[in-house]
Amino acid sequence: MIVVTGATGNVGRALVDRLLAAGRSVRALTRDPQRAALPDGAEVVRFQPEDAATLFGGATALYLYAQATSPALLEAARAHGVRHVVLLSSGIVQEGADETHPIHVMHAAVEQQIRDSGLDWTFLRPNAFATNALQWVPQVRAGNTVRGVFAEGLSAPIHEDDIAAVAERVLLDGGHEGAVHRLTGPEAITNAGQLAAIGEALGRELTFVETDPREAGPELFPHVPPPMLERLLRTFEETVGVQPEITGTVEKLTGTPARTFARWARDHAGDFGGRA
Repeated sequence: MIVVTGATGNVGRALVDRLLAAGRSVRALTRDPQRAALPDGAEVVRFQPEDAATLFGGATALYLYAQATSPALLEAARAHGVRHVVLLSSGIVQEGADETHPIHVMHAAVEQQIRDSGLDWTFLRPNAFATNALQWVPQVRAGNTVRGVFAEGLSAPIHEDDIAAVAERVLLDGGHEGAVHRLTGPEAITNAGQLAAIGEALGRELTFVETDPREAGPELFPHVPPPMLERLLRTFEETVGVQPEITGTVEKLTGTPARTFARWARDHAGDFGGRA
């Protein structure tokens, strides 16, 4: 039995599908089972950390995302037989990084909790997620002009299913205990280039209109807490004209090259109002 937290999230859902296809037993944790719409083959359980026996009974491995992690949860997992934890961490955690960055602080703290737990562990550290482009969905559905910051900011966005594919191999193959896997997409692309790829997938010409970051607020970043937004904008500014890290980890571990952002855009055309 493998327990998957965040089972309705982008990576978690893709991982559930992959593990079921591989014939493995999956316990999918979600805060709202009635609305989860998870596959029939998964055992769908409400995520209630205080009910450790229901969450972890009979399980030997656990896929975690940072916000779901706590020392108490890890202790309960270990007490009920879990031996290996795979954490979806962040590529911001690396040598020489700004250790005061809020995203670094959160993920580094969770990594340390897991190291201290006595469980075997593997950390997945992806950089930019291709799904970050979903922030443009309302604007793309409304017209052909999209406002955003730093049109020339560069990243190597990774498809969520490529992260899930790595997690699947780490959970099923063994031999990854104590490993840190840095994950990226296969190529650098600008923010404006991402929007162009979405337009191509939709058969439309989309225009990126660069906005002064000093004027960026909740309308562009509705899910970012205001105290974090200023630091996040500085992070985005630091990507302008700077080649991003690109790793071959996805292909090395799965045998299949990481998918391009253009492929991600085609896979998600339906989210932007096109044909899925």
